[in-house]
Amino acid sequence: MGFRVSTLVRSDDAARRARTALVCGPVERSYAELDERSSRVAQALRAAGVEPGDRVLVLDRNGIEFFEVLFGAVKAGAVVTPVNLRLTPAEIAVIVADSGARLMVAGSPLAALAAAATAGTDVRVVETGDEYEAWLAAAPADDPQAPEDDDTVVLQLYTSGTTGVPKGVLLCNRNLDALTKGADLMEYGPDAVTLLAMPFFHIGGAGPGLLGLYAGARNVVVPEFEPVTVLDTLEKERVTTAFLVPAALAMLAAVPGAADRDWSALESLSYGASPITAASLKTILATFKAPMMQVYGMTETTGAIVQLAPEDHDPGGPREHLLRSAGKPYDWVELKIVDPATGDELPAGEVGELLVRTDAVTPGYWHKPEETQAALGGGWLHTGDAGYLDDEGYLFLTDRIKDMIVTGAENVYPIEVENVLASHPAVADVAVIGVPDERWGETVKAVVVPRRGVDLDPDELLAWSRERLAGFKRPRSIDVVDALPRNPSGKILKKELRAPYWEDAGRSIG
Repeated sequence: MGFRVSTLVRSDDAARRARTALVCGPVERSYAELDERSSRVAQALRAAGVEPGDRVLVLDRNGIEFFEVLFGAVKAGAVVTPVNLRLTPAEIAVIVADSGARLMVAGSPLAALAAAATAGTDVRVVETGDEYEAWLAAAPADDPQAPEDDDTVVLQLYTSGTTGVPKGVLLCNRNLDALTKGADLMEYGPDAVTLLAMPFFHIGGAGPGLLGLYAGARNVVVPEFEPVTVLDTLEKERVTTAFLVPAALAMLAAVPGAADRDWSALESLSYGASPITAASLKTILATFKAPMMQVYGMTETTGAIVQLAPEDHDPGGPREHLLRSAGKPYDWVELKIVDPATGDELPAGEVGELLVRTDAVTPGYWHKPEETQAALGGGWLHTGDAGYLDDEGYLFLTDRIKDMIVTGAENVYPIEVENVLASHPAVADVAVIGVPDERWGETVKAVVVPRRGVDLDPDELLAWSRERLAGFKRPRSIDVVDALPRNPSGKILKKELRAPYWEDAGRSIG
Protein backbone atom coordinates (compact mmCIF):
# COMPACT_ATOMS: atom_id res chain seq x y z
CA MET A 1 0.00 0.00 0.00
CA GLY A 2 1.33 3.43 -0.94
CA PHE A 3 1.31 6.65 1.02
CA ARG A 4 -1.97 7.64 2.71
CA VAL A 5 -2.36 11.12 4.15
CA SER A 6 -4.43 9.70 7.02
CA THR A 7 -1.38 7.78 8.30
CA LEU A 8 0.14 11.10 9.38
CA VAL A 9 -2.17 10.93 12.42
CA ARG A 10 -2.92 7.19 12.55
CA SER A 11 0.64 6.22 13.46
CA ASP A 12 1.10 3.48 16.10
CA ASP A 13 4.51 4.89 17.08
CA ALA A 14 4.05 5.79 20.76
CA ALA A 15 6.94 8.26 20.80
CA ARG A 16 5.57 10.08 17.76
CA ARG A 17 2.05 10.18 19.16
CA ALA A 18 3.29 11.78 22.37
CA ARG A 19 5.12 14.59 20.56
CA THR A 20 3.57 18.01 19.92
CA ALA A 21 2.21 18.21 16.40
CA LEU A 22 0.76 21.72 16.28
CA VAL A 23 1.10 24.90 18.33
CA CYS A 24 -1.05 28.00 17.86
CA GLY A 25 -0.68 30.60 20.58
CA PRO A 26 -1.42 28.94 23.93
CA VAL A 27 -3.03 25.88 22.31
CA GLU A 28 -0.99 22.73 21.65
CA ARG A 29 -2.04 19.42 20.13
CA SER A 30 -0.02 16.21 20.27
CA TYR A 31 -0.10 13.79 17.36
CA ALA A 32 -2.35 11.55 19.48
CA GLU A 33 -4.75 14.42 20.16
CA LEU A 34 -4.79 15.34 16.48
CA ASP A 35 -5.72 11.73 15.72
CA GLU A 36 -8.49 11.67 18.33
CA ARG A 37 -9.97 15.06 17.44
CA SER A 38 -9.88 14.39 13.71
CA SER A 39 -11.81 11.14 14.32
CA ARG A 40 -14.45 13.20 16.12
CA VAL A 41 -14.57 15.55 13.13
CA ALA A 42 -15.05 12.55 10.84
CA GLN A 43 -17.99 11.28 12.91
CA ALA A 44 -19.48 14.78 13.18
CA LEU A 45 -19.27 15.19 9.41
CA ARG A 46 -21.03 11.89 8.84
CA ALA A 47 -23.72 12.81 11.37
CA ALA A 48 -24.21 16.07 9.43
CA GLY A 49 -24.91 14.11 6.24
CA VAL A 50 -21.49 14.49 4.63
CA GLU A 51 -20.89 11.46 2.42
CA PRO A 52 -17.73 10.04 0.80
CA GLY A 53 -16.67 12.31 -2.05
CA ASP A 54 -18.44 15.38 -0.63
CA ARG A 55 -16.54 18.62 -0.26
CA VAL A 56 -16.08 20.31 3.13
CA LEU A 57 -15.30 24.02 3.00
CA VAL A 58 -12.93 25.75 5.43
CA LEU A 59 -13.03 29.55 5.65
CA ASP A 60 -10.65 30.64 8.37
CA ARG A 61 -7.35 32.19 9.28
CA ASN A 62 -4.54 29.71 9.89
CA GLY A 63 -5.37 27.53 12.86
CA ILE A 64 -5.10 24.02 14.26
CA GLU A 65 -8.71 23.41 13.24
CA PHE A 66 -7.67 23.32 9.57
CA PHE A 67 -5.68 20.13 10.05
CA GLU A 68 -8.30 18.58 12.34
CA VAL A 69 -10.90 19.10 9.61
CA LEU A 70 -8.51 17.95 6.87
CA PHE A 71 -7.67 14.64 8.56
CA GLY A 72 -11.26 14.21 9.75
CA ALA A 73 -12.59 14.67 6.25
CA VAL A 74 -10.11 12.12 4.87
CA LYS A 75 -11.12 9.62 7.56
CA ALA A 76 -14.75 10.14 6.52
CA GLY A 77 -13.95 9.89 2.80
CA ALA A 78 -14.64 13.58 2.13
CA VAL A 79 -12.44 16.27 0.55
CA VAL A 80 -11.35 19.49 2.27
CA THR A 81 -11.75 22.66 0.24
CA PRO A 82 -10.06 25.69 1.83
CA VAL A 83 -11.42 29.08 0.77
CA ASN A 84 -9.42 32.27 0.35
CA LEU A 85 -10.70 34.57 3.10
CA ARG A 86 -9.60 37.61 1.08
CA LEU A 87 -12.32 37.03 -1.50
CA THR A 88 -15.59 38.92 -1.55
CA PRO A 89 -18.87 37.19 -0.56
CA ALA A 90 -19.85 36.97 -4.24
CA GLU A 91 -16.51 35.37 -5.17
CA ILE A 92 -16.79 32.85 -2.32
CA ALA A 93 -20.39 32.09 -3.32
CA VAL A 94 -19.11 30.93 -6.72
CA ILE A 95 -16.80 28.45 -5.00
CA VAL A 96 -19.57 27.30 -2.64
CA ALA A 97 -21.78 26.55 -5.63
CA ASP A 98 -19.05 24.92 -7.71
CA SER A 99 -17.89 22.65 -4.89
CA GLY A 100 -21.39 21.40 -4.09
CA ALA A 101 -20.42 21.39 -0.41
CA ARG A 102 -23.08 21.02 2.28
CA LEU A 103 -20.95 22.12 5.22
CA MET A 104 -18.47 24.90 5.95
CA VAL A 105 -16.22 25.30 8.99
CA ALA A 106 -15.68 29.05 9.44
CA GLY A 107 -13.58 31.06 11.85
CA SER A 108 -15.68 33.07 14.28
CA PRO A 109 -14.24 36.42 13.09
CA LEU A 110 -15.38 35.48 9.57
CA ALA A 111 -18.94 34.50 10.52
CA ALA A 112 -20.51 37.44 8.67
CA LEU A 113 -18.50 36.67 5.53
CA ALA A 114 -19.49 33.00 5.73
CA ALA A 115 -23.16 33.90 6.19
CA ALA A 116 -23.12 36.28 3.22
CA ALA A 117 -21.35 33.77 0.97
CA THR A 118 -23.75 30.91 1.83
CA ALA A 119 -26.96 32.98 1.88
CA GLY A 120 -29.78 31.26 0.03
CA THR A 121 -28.07 27.86 0.16
CA ASP A 122 -28.53 24.86 2.46
CA VAL A 123 -24.84 24.90 3.45
CA ARG A 124 -24.44 24.47 7.18
CA VAL A 125 -21.84 26.74 8.78
CA VAL A 126 -20.03 25.53 11.90
CA GLU A 127 -18.15 28.36 13.65
CA THR A 128 -14.85 27.70 15.38
CA GLY A 129 -14.81 28.27 19.11
CA ASP A 130 -17.63 27.09 21.36
CA GLU A 131 -19.84 25.78 18.54
CA TYR A 132 -17.01 23.79 16.95
CA GLU A 133 -15.92 22.34 20.31
CA ALA A 134 -19.49 21.30 21.15
CA TRP A 135 -19.81 19.77 17.67
CA LEU A 136 -16.74 17.63 18.30
CA ALA A 137 -17.68 16.75 21.88
CA ALA A 138 -21.00 15.33 20.69
CA ALA A 139 -19.26 12.91 18.31
CA PRO A 140 -17.46 9.68 19.25
CA ALA A 141 -13.70 9.43 18.73
CA ASP A 142 -14.09 6.37 16.49
CA ASP A 143 -12.13 6.48 13.24
CA PRO A 144 -14.57 5.47 10.45
CA GLN A 145 -11.59 4.51 8.26
CA ALA A 146 -13.07 5.32 4.88
CA PRO A 147 -11.20 3.39 2.17
CA GLU A 148 -8.31 5.18 0.44
CA ASP A 149 -6.08 4.44 -2.51
CA ASP A 150 -3.41 6.30 -4.46
CA ASP A 151 -6.06 8.18 -6.45
CA THR A 152 -8.21 9.25 -3.49
CA VAL A 153 -8.61 13.03 -3.62
CA VAL A 154 -8.01 14.67 -0.23
CA LEU A 155 -7.64 18.37 -1.06
CA GLN A 156 -9.34 20.70 -3.52
CA LEU A 157 -7.60 24.06 -3.79
CA TYR A 158 -9.19 26.76 -5.90
CA THR A 159 -7.13 28.79 -8.32
CA SER A 160 -8.47 31.44 -10.66
CA GLY A 161 -9.03 30.39 -14.24
CA THR A 162 -7.94 32.27 -17.36
CA THR A 163 -11.62 32.91 -18.09
CA GLY A 164 -12.15 34.40 -14.65
CA VAL A 165 -13.96 31.28 -13.37
CA PRO A 166 -12.19 29.61 -10.42
CA LYS A 167 -10.97 26.04 -10.91
CA GLY A 168 -10.81 23.42 -8.18
CA VAL A 169 -7.40 21.74 -8.39
CA LEU A 170 -7.64 18.13 -7.21
CA LEU A 171 -4.81 16.74 -5.09
CA CYS A 172 -4.73 13.04 -4.24
CA ASN A 173 -2.63 10.69 -2.11
CA ARG A 174 -0.23 10.07 -4.99
CA ASN A 175 0.41 13.82 -5.25
CA LEU A 176 1.02 14.22 -1.52
CA ASP A 177 3.34 11.21 -1.56
CA ALA A 178 5.46 13.07 -4.11
CA LEU A 179 5.32 16.20 -1.92
CA THR A 180 6.82 14.31 1.03
CA LYS A 181 9.90 13.37 -1.02
CA GLY A 182 11.10 16.93 -0.53
CA ALA A 183 11.03 16.77 3.28
CA ASP A 184 14.74 16.08 3.77
CA LEU A 185 15.80 18.55 1.08
CA MET A 186 13.83 21.30 2.82
CA GLU A 187 15.19 20.44 6.29
CA TYR A 188 12.02 18.84 7.67
CA GLY A 189 12.69 16.11 10.25
CA PRO A 190 11.43 14.85 13.62
CA ASP A 191 13.63 17.34 15.50
CA ALA A 192 12.52 20.30 13.37
CA VAL A 193 10.40 23.19 14.57
CA THR A 194 8.60 24.61 11.57
CA LEU A 195 6.86 27.95 11.14
CA LEU A 196 3.52 27.85 9.31
CA ALA A 197 2.79 31.47 8.48
CA MET A 198 1.57 31.35 4.87
CA PRO A 199 -2.21 30.94 4.39
CA PHE A 200 -3.48 27.37 4.41
CA PHE A 201 -5.84 28.08 1.50
CA HIS A 202 -2.70 28.12 -0.68
CA ILE A 203 -0.45 25.16 -1.38
CA GLY A 204 2.39 27.33 -0.03
CA GLY A 205 0.70 27.15 3.37
CA ALA A 206 -0.94 23.73 3.40
CA GLY A 207 2.02 21.99 1.73
CA PRO A 208 4.69 22.93 4.30
CA GLY A 209 2.20 22.04 7.06
CA LEU A 210 1.74 18.54 5.66
CA LEU A 211 5.51 18.20 5.20
CA GLY A 212 6.09 19.09 8.85
CA LEU A 213 3.45 16.65 10.05
CA TYR A 214 4.86 13.92 7.79
CA ALA A 215 8.28 14.50 9.35
CA GLY A 216 6.89 14.35 12.89
CA ALA A 217 8.03 17.91 13.55
CA ARG A 218 6.69 20.50 15.99
CA ASN A 219 4.70 22.85 13.76
CA VAL A 220 4.04 26.41 14.94
CA VAL A 221 0.96 27.99 13.36
CA VAL A 222 0.68 31.76 12.93
CA PRO A 223 -2.96 32.84 12.36
CA GLU A 224 -2.00 35.77 10.13
CA PHE A 225 1.21 37.43 9.01
CA GLU A 226 2.20 40.39 11.18
CA PRO A 227 5.96 41.04 11.04
CA VAL A 228 6.69 41.76 14.72
CA THR A 229 4.50 38.86 15.91
CA VAL A 230 6.15 36.48 13.43
CA LEU A 231 9.64 37.58 14.53
CA ASP A 232 8.68 37.04 18.18
CA THR A 233 7.35 33.58 17.33
CA LEU A 234 10.45 32.62 15.34
CA GLU A 235 12.70 33.53 18.25
CA LYS A 236 10.57 32.28 21.17
CA GLU A 237 9.72 28.92 19.57
CA ARG A 238 13.30 28.33 18.39
CA VAL A 239 12.07 27.70 14.87
CA THR A 240 14.50 25.71 12.73
CA THR A 241 12.89 26.02 9.29
CA ALA A 242 10.26 28.16 7.60
CA PHE A 243 8.74 28.83 4.20
CA LEU A 244 7.83 32.45 3.39
CA VAL A 245 7.36 34.53 0.26
CA PRO A 246 10.17 37.04 -0.47
CA ALA A 247 7.94 39.99 0.41
CA ALA A 248 7.32 38.51 3.88
CA LEU A 249 11.03 37.87 4.45
CA ALA A 250 11.82 41.44 3.46
CA MET A 251 9.22 42.75 5.93
CA LEU A 252 10.74 40.68 8.73
CA ALA A 253 14.26 41.89 7.98
CA ALA A 254 13.02 45.50 7.96
CA VAL A 255 11.74 45.36 11.56
CA PRO A 256 14.05 47.46 13.74
CA GLY A 257 16.42 45.27 15.72
CA ALA A 258 15.63 42.11 13.75
CA ALA A 259 19.30 41.35 13.13
CA ASP A 260 20.10 41.61 16.84
CA ARG A 261 17.83 38.75 17.90
CA ASP A 262 18.91 35.18 18.61
CA TRP A 263 18.58 33.17 15.40
CA SER A 264 20.97 30.39 16.41
CA ALA A 265 18.22 27.74 16.10
CA LEU A 266 17.35 28.69 12.51
CA GLU A 267 18.77 26.12 10.08
CA SER A 268 17.12 27.14 6.79
CA LEU A 269 14.73 29.59 5.17
CA SER A 270 12.79 28.61 2.07
CA TYR A 271 11.00 31.06 -0.17
CA GLY A 272 8.94 30.93 -3.34
CA ALA A 273 6.21 32.54 -5.49
CA SER A 274 8.71 35.07 -6.89
CA PRO A 275 12.48 35.45 -7.28
CA ILE A 276 14.50 37.53 -4.85
CA THR A 277 16.75 40.47 -5.64
CA ALA A 278 20.42 40.41 -4.72
CA ALA A 279 19.99 43.48 -2.50
CA SER A 280 17.08 41.93 -0.61
CA LEU A 281 18.91 38.62 -0.26
CA LYS A 282 21.96 40.32 1.25
CA THR A 283 19.77 42.02 3.84
CA ILE A 284 17.93 38.82 4.73
CA LEU A 285 21.13 36.78 4.98
CA ALA A 286 22.71 39.44 7.19
CA THR A 287 19.62 39.45 9.41
CA PHE A 288 18.98 35.74 9.92
CA LYS A 289 22.39 34.25 9.06
CA ALA A 290 20.73 31.04 7.85
CA PRO A 291 21.01 29.14 4.54
CA MET A 292 18.32 30.06 2.02
CA MET A 293 16.67 28.08 -0.74
CA GLN A 294 14.19 29.09 -3.39
CA VAL A 295 11.46 26.70 -4.54
CA TYR A 296 9.22 26.86 -7.58
CA GLY A 297 5.94 25.09 -8.09
CA MET A 298 2.23 25.68 -8.42
CA THR A 299 -1.01 24.33 -7.05
CA GLU A 300 -1.18 21.88 -9.94
CA THR A 301 2.20 20.40 -8.94
CA THR A 302 1.35 20.12 -5.23
CA GLY A 303 3.88 22.83 -4.53
CA ALA A 304 7.65 22.67 -4.95
CA ILE A 305 9.16 20.77 -7.88
CA VAL A 306 12.26 22.93 -8.51
CA GLN A 307 14.77 24.17 -5.93
CA LEU A 308 17.61 26.69 -5.94
CA ALA A 309 20.05 25.34 -3.36
CA PRO A 310 21.69 27.43 -0.61
CA GLU A 311 25.07 27.22 -2.36
CA ASP A 312 23.52 28.91 -5.42
CA HIS A 313 22.61 31.99 -3.39
CA ASP A 314 25.73 33.98 -4.15
CA PRO A 315 25.00 37.73 -4.02
CA GLY A 316 27.96 39.67 -5.35
CA GLY A 317 29.68 36.45 -6.47
CA PRO A 318 30.30 34.82 -9.86
CA ARG A 319 27.00 32.91 -9.71
CA GLU A 320 24.81 35.82 -8.71
CA HIS A 321 22.92 35.44 -12.02
CA LEU A 322 21.36 32.25 -10.64
CA LEU A 323 19.22 34.37 -8.30
CA ARG A 324 17.09 35.04 -11.39
CA SER A 325 16.57 31.32 -11.85
CA ALA A 326 14.11 29.03 -10.07
CA GLY A 327 16.76 26.34 -9.62
CA LYS A 328 16.96 22.73 -10.73
CA PRO A 329 14.16 20.14 -10.75
CA TYR A 330 14.03 17.48 -8.06
CA ASP A 331 15.24 14.02 -9.11
CA TRP A 332 11.65 12.76 -9.42
CA VAL A 333 10.56 15.66 -11.66
CA GLU A 334 10.90 15.93 -15.44
CA LEU A 335 10.92 19.31 -17.16
CA LYS A 336 11.02 20.28 -20.80
CA ILE A 337 10.64 23.49 -22.78
CA VAL A 338 8.53 23.31 -25.92
CA ASP A 339 7.49 25.58 -28.75
CA PRO A 340 3.92 26.58 -27.77
CA ALA A 341 2.81 26.50 -31.41
CA THR A 342 4.28 23.12 -32.45
CA GLY A 343 4.92 21.27 -29.19
CA ASP A 344 8.49 20.54 -30.32
CA GLU A 345 11.08 20.39 -27.55
CA LEU A 346 13.52 23.29 -27.62
CA PRO A 347 17.27 23.23 -26.91
CA ALA A 348 18.93 24.86 -23.90
CA GLY A 349 18.69 28.64 -23.88
CA GLU A 350 15.60 28.90 -26.09
CA VAL A 351 12.41 30.28 -24.56
CA GLY A 352 9.20 28.29 -24.79
CA GLU A 353 6.46 26.86 -22.58
CA LEU A 354 7.46 24.88 -19.50
CA LEU A 355 6.00 21.36 -19.32
CA VAL A 356 6.21 19.16 -16.21
CA ARG A 357 5.85 15.42 -15.62
CA THR A 358 5.86 13.94 -12.10
CA ASP A 359 3.57 12.11 -9.70
CA ALA A 360 3.08 15.48 -7.98
CA VAL A 361 0.94 16.71 -10.89
CA THR A 362 -2.79 17.00 -10.22
CA PRO A 363 -5.15 14.46 -11.80
CA GLY A 364 -7.20 17.43 -13.02
CA TYR A 365 -9.77 20.09 -12.25
CA TRP A 366 -13.07 19.48 -10.44
CA HIS A 367 -15.87 19.07 -13.01
CA LYS A 368 -13.82 20.69 -15.78
CA PRO A 369 -12.88 17.97 -18.29
CA GLU A 370 -11.98 20.36 -21.12
CA GLU A 371 -9.63 22.41 -18.94
CA THR A 372 -8.14 19.18 -17.58
CA GLN A 373 -7.46 17.88 -21.07
CA ALA A 374 -5.93 21.20 -22.14
CA ALA A 375 -3.61 21.28 -19.13
CA LEU A 376 -2.65 17.59 -19.03
CA GLY A 377 -2.83 16.49 -22.64
CA GLY A 378 -0.03 14.17 -23.72
CA GLY A 379 0.87 13.21 -20.17
CA TRP A 380 2.60 16.50 -19.36
CA LEU A 381 1.33 19.47 -17.37
CA HIS A 382 1.28 22.58 -19.54
CA THR A 383 2.17 25.20 -16.94
CA GLY A 384 1.46 28.31 -19.01
CA ASP A 385 4.83 29.65 -17.83
CA ALA A 386 7.40 30.62 -20.44
CA GLY A 387 11.10 30.20 -19.80
CA TYR A 388 14.23 28.28 -20.68
CA LEU A 389 16.68 25.75 -19.26
CA ASP A 390 20.36 26.67 -19.33
CA ASP A 391 23.21 24.29 -20.11
CA GLU A 392 23.46 23.28 -16.44
CA GLY A 393 19.75 22.48 -16.17
CA TYR A 394 18.73 25.59 -14.23
CA LEU A 395 15.21 26.81 -14.97
CA PHE A 396 14.74 30.50 -15.81
CA LEU A 397 11.19 31.85 -16.06
CA THR A 398 10.69 34.85 -18.33
CA ASP A 399 6.97 35.41 -18.84
CA ARG A 400 3.53 33.94 -18.41
CA ILE A 401 1.89 32.64 -21.49
CA LYS A 402 -1.49 33.06 -19.87
CA ASP A 403 -0.70 36.53 -18.46
CA MET A 404 -1.23 35.56 -14.83
CA ILE A 405 -0.03 38.07 -12.25
CA VAL A 406 1.52 36.92 -8.95
CA THR A 407 1.32 39.63 -6.30
CA GLY A 408 2.83 38.50 -2.99
CA ALA A 409 1.67 34.87 -3.00
CA GLU A 410 -1.70 35.57 -4.66
CA ASN A 411 -2.51 34.66 -8.26
CA VAL A 412 -4.51 37.22 -10.24
CA TYR A 413 -5.84 36.59 -13.72
CA PRO A 414 -6.23 39.84 -15.66
CA ILE A 415 -9.55 38.79 -17.20
CA GLU A 416 -11.26 38.96 -13.80
CA VAL A 417 -10.10 42.52 -13.21
CA GLU A 418 -10.72 43.55 -16.81
CA ASN A 419 -14.32 42.35 -16.65
CA VAL A 420 -14.98 44.50 -13.59
CA LEU A 421 -13.31 47.62 -14.96
CA ALA A 422 -14.96 47.21 -18.37
CA SER A 423 -18.38 47.38 -16.71
CA HIS A 424 -17.71 51.00 -15.65
CA PRO A 425 -19.66 53.38 -17.93
CA ALA A 426 -16.60 55.55 -18.62
CA VAL A 427 -14.40 52.69 -19.86
CA ALA A 428 -14.18 51.88 -23.56
CA ASP A 429 -11.23 49.49 -23.46
CA VAL A 430 -8.98 48.05 -20.77
CA ALA A 431 -5.96 45.81 -20.30
CA VAL A 432 -4.57 44.62 -16.97
CA ILE A 433 -0.91 43.74 -16.53
CA GLY A 434 1.56 42.99 -13.74
CA VAL A 435 4.25 45.57 -13.07
CA PRO A 436 7.32 45.21 -10.81
CA ASP A 437 6.96 45.99 -7.14
CA GLU A 438 9.81 45.84 -4.63
CA ARG A 439 7.56 44.60 -1.83
CA TRP A 440 5.14 42.22 -3.59
CA GLY A 441 7.17 41.08 -6.61
CA GLU A 442 4.56 42.57 -8.92
CA THR A 443 1.31 44.47 -8.57
CA VAL A 444 -1.78 44.95 -10.68
CA LYS A 445 -1.88 47.86 -13.12
CA ALA A 446 -4.78 48.75 -15.41
CA VAL A 447 -4.30 50.55 -18.72
CA VAL A 448 -7.60 52.11 -19.70
CA VAL A 449 -9.07 53.82 -22.76
CA PRO A 450 -11.97 56.16 -21.86
CA ARG A 451 -15.15 56.43 -23.84
CA ARG A 452 -15.18 59.20 -26.41
CA GLY A 453 -15.94 62.54 -24.84
CA VAL A 454 -15.74 61.20 -21.26
CA ASP A 455 -13.32 62.54 -18.66
CA LEU A 456 -12.24 59.37 -16.84
CA ASP A 457 -11.04 59.82 -13.25
CA PRO A 458 -8.58 57.04 -12.26
CA ASP A 459 -9.42 57.52 -8.57
CA GLU A 460 -13.10 56.95 -9.28
CA LEU A 461 -12.24 53.76 -11.18
CA LEU A 462 -10.08 52.55 -8.29
CA ALA A 463 -13.02 53.12 -5.94
CA TRP A 464 -15.24 51.16 -8.34
CA SER A 465 -12.86 48.21 -8.16
CA ARG A 466 -12.74 48.33 -4.35
CA GLU A 467 -16.45 47.56 -4.22
CA ARG A 468 -16.21 44.61 -6.59
CA LEU A 469 -12.85 42.88 -6.20
CA ALA A 470 -10.83 41.24 -3.45
CA GLY A 471 -8.04 43.49 -2.21
CA PHE A 472 -5.17 41.63 -3.87
CA LYS A 473 -6.92 41.77 -7.27
CA ARG A 474 -7.52 45.53 -7.29
CA PRO A 475 -5.32 47.71 -9.49
CA ARG A 476 -2.76 49.70 -7.53
CA SER A 477 -2.46 52.17 -10.39
CA ILE A 478 -4.35 53.13 -13.54
CA ASP A 479 -2.90 54.65 -16.71
CA VAL A 480 -5.29 56.40 -19.10
CA VAL A 481 -4.30 56.12 -22.78
CA ASP A 482 -5.84 56.93 -26.16
CA ALA A 483 -5.58 53.35 -27.49
CA LEU A 484 -4.22 49.91 -26.59
CA PRO A 485 -1.62 48.22 -28.81
CA ARG A 486 -3.14 45.38 -30.82
CA ASN A 487 -2.00 42.95 -33.48
CA PRO A 488 -3.75 42.69 -36.88
CA SER A 489 -6.28 40.21 -35.48
CA GLY A 490 -7.21 42.61 -32.69
CA LYS A 491 -5.46 40.87 -29.80
CA ILE A 492 -4.02 43.22 -27.17
CA LEU A 493 -0.22 43.09 -27.15
CA LYS A 494 0.30 42.76 -23.41
CA LYS A 495 3.97 41.99 -23.79
CA GLU A 496 4.35 45.40 -25.44
CA LEU A 497 2.35 47.03 -22.65
CA ARG A 498 4.50 45.42 -19.95
CA ALA A 499 7.87 46.08 -21.56
CA PRO A 500 8.49 49.66 -20.35
CA TYR A 501 7.85 48.69 -16.73
CA TRP A 502 10.07 45.58 -16.77
CA GLU A 503 13.00 46.79 -18.89
CA ASP A 504 15.23 47.21 -15.81
CA ALA A 505 14.07 44.02 -14.06
CA GLY A 506 15.69 41.47 -16.38
CA ARG A 507 12.49 39.45 -16.69
CA SER A 508 8.80 39.93 -17.49
CA ILE A 509 7.23 38.38 -14.39
CA GLY A 510 7.56 38.91 -10.65
